[in-house]
Amino acid sequence: MAKQKKAPRPKAITPKGFRDYFGPEVSDRAKMMSQIAEVYEHYGFDALESSAVETVEALGKFLPDVDRPNEGVFAWQEFDENDKGDWMALRYDLTAPLARVYAQHRNDLPTPYRRYAMGPVWRNEKPGPGRFKQFYQCDADTVGTASMAADAEICAMLSDTIETLGIARGDFLVRVNNRKVLNGVLEAMGLQDSEGARDNVLRTIDKFDKLGEAGVRALLTKGRLDASGAYIDGVGLTEDQAEPVIAFLTSKADDVVKTFDNLRAAIGASKIGAEGIFELEQIGDLLSAGGYDASRISIDPSVVRGLGYYTGPVYEAELTFEILDEKGRKRQFGSVAGGGRYDDLVKRFTGQAVPATGVSIGIDRLLAALREKGRVGSVTRGPVVVTVMDRDRMADYQVMVTELRNAGIRAEVYLGNPKNFGNQLKYADKRNSPVAVIEGGDEKESGIVQVKDLVLGAKIAQSATLEEWKERPSQFEVPRGDLVAKVREILQGQND
Repeated sequence: MAKQKKAPRPKAITPKGFRDYFGPEVSDRAKMMSQIAEVYEHYGFDALESSAVETVEALGKFLPDVDRPNEGVFAWQEFDENDKGDWMALRYDLTAPLARVYAQHRNDLPTPYRRYAMGPVWRNEKPGPGRFKQFYQCDADTVGTASMAADAEICAMLSDTIETLGIARGDFLVRVNNRKVLNGVLEAMGLQDSEGARDNVLRTIDKFDKLGEAGVRALLTKGRLDASGAYIDGVGLTEDQAEPVIAFLTSKADDVVKTFDNLRAAIGASKIGAEGIFELEQIGDLLSAGGYDASRISIDPSVVRGLGYYTGPVYEAELTFEILDEKGRKRQFGSVAGGGRYDDLVKRFTGQAVPATGVSIGIDRLLAALREKGRVGSVTRGPVVVTVMDRDRMADYQVMVTELRNAGIRAEVYLGNPKNFGNQLKYADKRNSPVAVIEGGDEKESGIVQVKDLVLGAKIAQSATLEEWKERPSQFEVPRGDLVAKVREILQGQND
């Protein structure tokens, strides 16, 4: 009888575009999300947790910068007993699920409905440096009011959140624009009824941050050479047609009144454009009344994110401090959050216009920023390790660790092979443990316990002479009843 071949072993590799997160990274993220939630709740927002899976129909064609509903998402088809297949997908953001939730439960929810949501989202896109297919977002949205006070409040809350997380004033800026002003610019160009030309202009405007005024002007007209030398065809506008776009993008002035004057010149006689400027003025007045000056929140027409997605005010939080990239060049850190007004999203379900506005914070980028500032990413202190000198006395060691835990001290009993005591201390080092507790048979009989300060011991091992080591021992012999007090004393000394 032929011997059956064994199936090949699976490869222990992370799927492309995904990564694993270990202790300190998970702890840092959880702490950050807790801090953000505290600010959101302080502003009166309630938590919502919706399903990670939605129907593709519910998600709709609202994935930013993607035209087809299934593109950019992880989707699959599920069949019932009648072979009817429904397309399902992992959520790509937390806003589309909110629209479905509000439409489904609107009779039971207050109006306006203020909610925040946190968790992972999934994008089936090409990964890149620091860019993964799964990442975390923290959103806050107000559904059911057209008041610009809701938009101003979101901007203020975003500013407060960034400060709460440890980014100082002067190191960030929340910038605000309005899609209606751009609609006014398109109207002044005569493109309001040409969907194809309008979309081409929007895609070009979206490259303003990368290409600047000259690059966008070239792409709006005849075209340009890219960095590789390839020629990129332009939209084909004349210089006169392109001028309102350039005027719009470069209208920001040191004086906000002058900025609004520049915008009025860019939109000409457009009513929708004038409406957008009025909304920006309202937001500016409300923020000013709340004590938020231009050093924290600024009206800035160069913000062009999601202009095909948002219907009114658009805002973006940018970190302004410099970092070194992988090639050692200085660059600004960039955007960590964004949002705006999306009054058409719920209407897809109800047929009725439901105004809404909200913001989304990218947790991964903010964590990276805080690591750059040295606010997170330090080595996390591990648990106190109670070593095992006699495996037949595990109950005694469990009593010790229980006492430590009941005193609020993170602690564990060594659960590996206790035969080699040196391996137990190596384990404690790998766990970054601050203290090791030792009780052998002699200590048990004498009613004492050895408490080893592993942090001090490591410092002594690095540089101290034998005499210095004797003067500053890192291991203390204390009565068994003083175990908790001694451990707490050592931990406090390490904190100090």
